[in-house]
Amino acid sequence: MVRQFVSAVFCLLLLSGKASAGWYHVENYEGSIGPNPVHLSLQTHTFGSGITVQGSYFYDAKQSPIALYGKASGTSLALCEIADDKEFERVIVMGSKTGLDTAGCPFSLELGDGVLTGSWNKGADKFPVSLRKVAGLDDTGEGKVEGTVEIPFWAQTATDRFAGVYLKTDNGICMTKMQIINKKRKKVVQTIKFAGDLCNAGMLMTPIYWNVQKSVERGKDIISVNFYDGRAGYEMDYAFDRKTKKYRLRK
Repeated sequence: MVRQFVSAVFCLLLLSGKASAGWYHVENYEGSIGPNPVHLSLQTHTFGSGITVQGSYFYDAKQSPIALYGKASGTSLALCEIADDKEFERVIVMGSKTGLDTAGCPFSLELGDGVLTGSWNKGADKFPVSLRKVAGLDDTGEGKVEGTVEIPFWAQTATDRFAGVYLKTDNGICMTKMQIINKKRKKVVQTIKFAGDLCNAGMLMTPIYWNVQKSVERGKDIISVNFYDGRAGYEMDYAFDRKTKKYRLRK
């Protein structure tokens, strides 16, 4: 999603008075929607507008992340898909004073012991959903990471998607590297590592999936990575170099 949405979230951060660490409870799943293999990631948190779950998922064949939002009631989950930037701004950025209705959303799921099952319905299409938990992180308490946590960020380009690898380090939980995955080739084509004494990469935005944004300047794709610094945070921009076909840090 485009970077002009970021300022709104900064305002929410400042008004909440919370540090970025402490609101990431994330579980990653893999499985299928009908015959189609998928990867899905969900973050539970009180996001406002009655939303208690946000997430990101992609079909393995397409590798294009789809933003999710919804509500949890006991072990039941109702999840909606974000169709475009306009809906993203309306739902994720602006929110609703009267709350958001999840009736009619595609996903109707039940949480079991490490599994999610249910159905996906849209129009005349209806498919069973079967997912199993493969990883997770929780920094709302002492900090815990299970398995290999790869966060499918909402940002993407026509050719690439971006995944953050989160680990628990001596300095806390944070994104230690960002992978650039070519959608057509379905493989990592570049890895950008984050090192140093501060464990702050990918720890700024309330939705963890929004810690990387994409913009376009003069026809060139720019990927911005968010960092937490105890204040409003900061970002580092990586521009796509058409000659090397790599993202390079802009200074």
